Amino acid sequence: QGQLVESGGGLVQAGGSLRLSCAASVNRFTLTTMGWYRQAPGKQRELVATVFNDGTTNYADSVKGRFSISRDNFKTTVYLQMNSLKPEDTAVYYCNTRHLGNLEVWGQGTLVTVSS
Repeated sequence: QGQLVESGGGLVQAGGSLRLSCAASVNRFTLTTMGWYRQAPGKQRELVATVFNDGTTNYADSVKGRFSISRDNFKTTVYLQMNSLKPEDTAVYYCNTRHLGNLEVWGQGTLVTVSS
């Protein structure tokens, strides 16, 4: 059984920064990727950023240059550093891990609200 717990969301002014954390209690032997998704009001859930086991990263075009994903060496925590936040970044942010066998684990989400 896997569990992801996000933290760090909150209210911030446009142009500000937040750092999200995700504590991952998952099977590290089967882990392939860790990442962040978000769902804004009235919109579909979208991929924000992922980090692969070899350390390579991938970002949505909308956040490139502003957001940075990272994880600790033991793959127990994944972070999302969000800078230069915009009102359109307002969303519930979800932590996600993918595993061998097409298994996914999701966190409960943390709300990020960016005011203009």
